[in-house]
Amino acid sequence: MSSAPGPESVSADPAQLRRVAASSLLGTAIEYYDFLLYSTMTALVFNKVFFPDSDPALGTIAAFGTLAAGYVARPIGGIVFGHFGDRIGRKKMLVLTMAMMGLASFLIGVLPTYQAVGVIAPLLLVLLRVVQGIAIGGEWGGATLMVTEHAEPGRRGFWNGVMQMGSPIGSLLSTAVVAVVAMLPEEDLLSWGWRIPFLASIVLLAAGLYIRIGVTESPVFREAEDTVEKAQIPLLSVLRRPGNLLLACGVGIGPFALTALISTYMISYATSIGYDRSSAVTGLLFVSSTALIAIPLFSALSDRVGRRPVVLTGAVAIVVLAWPMYAMVDTGSVPLLILAMMLGQLIQAAMFAPLGALLSEMFGTAVRYTGASMGYQLAALIGGGFTPLIASTLLAGGPTSVPLIILAMSCGLVTIVAIYRIKETSGQDLRDAAAAVPAR
Repeated sequence: MSSAPGPESVSADPAQLRRVAASSLLGTAIEYYDFLLYSTMTALVFNKVFFPDSDPALGTIAAFGTLAAGYVARPIGGIVFGHFGDRIGRKKMLVLTMAMMGLASFLIGVLPTYQAVGVIAPLLLVLLRVVQGIAIGGEWGGATLMVTEHAEPGRRGFWNGVMQMGSPIGSLLSTAVVAVVAMLPEEDLLSWGWRIPFLASIVLLAAGLYIRIGVTESPVFREAEDTVEKAQIPLLSVLRRPGNLLLACGVGIGPFALTALISTYMISYATSIGYDRSSAVTGLLFVSSTALIAIPLFSALSDRVGRRPVVLTGAVAIVVLAWPMYAMVDTGSVPLLILAMMLGQLIQAAMFAPLGALLSEMFGTAVRYTGASMGYQLAALIGGGFTPLIASTLLAGGPTSVPLIILAMSCGLVTIVAIYRIKETSGQDLRDAAAAVPAR
């Protein structure tokens, strides 16, 4: 096998590539719709509907604890679906993960409340959250690999950007639906209004499955079936040389933590310092709109200048701008709140947009699904899952932005260290099993 990067022998089918990109975009939209919908409802409703016996601070911590449970499950999904995705193919796993995601979200919408069945209600909520997390743990890696392995080398970033537009689309949809139901009187919101966004997810699921069933298997994977010896247990192969996995995880911690801080936790923090609920939710609409433009732009830029410079720029920006961003939030001005959230999203997009192509290019074909999924989902667990829980715990004694600033800066520094150690991967031949070893 050649050690030098070169063009893949498998040529891209433009029509099939577009279908794969549409399928992956819809899968990502469902992923973010389901996960961010749950996150938003955690801040607005779940601490009252599923944990009503706790005082407000403890109820918020408990609700964000169930949010973290979903993130804990994501690496499990990465391992399970990554194993079978590397062994028998990407497409089969993607159909299964999409069905699991959509059905789990729909079932959350029909759950009984604590008032109706007692402690069984939060237990069922956690169970469905875990199922959701396992499914999402396998969804991202497969969707990313299908796009990456169908695309030509010089356009992987662009096509990953198309796929990752699903994240702001899903966020925009979930935020728009929440914004509508949030206008209901609180009694109606807590009794039945919160269920509507979860039940509506069945529409996205039907559309996504219709497109996904019609895509073909990854050409790179099909070629590798005949030319590359499959790892018996892909996870063990990845763990034998864990450096890449650790770097993949580290580079994702910054963008995931910032996502949690400007979306999931911003509603809780903003309302605690005097903003009304609708202003915070409106801010999320501007965040999603910003991401819809910034993610494809930064993704395409990473094809031209490389993955490392784009990610590094975003990571340095959050370290430098975390304090001014929260200073704007603390003014109590709604326009400055929205501006701060949009700034945070712009920075997050620079770190996040190149991740799909970068992580795919860091692992060989025989372990790519497992390696990329595990790196991404561990970053999601550490950066996205624990950040709101840590923040709500630190702020239990009273609202202050200092812990949030420190969290944002610290996670940005982790991403800086990781991306500094990764060599440039753009344009690399995906048939080359050599991974992205530390640059220095």
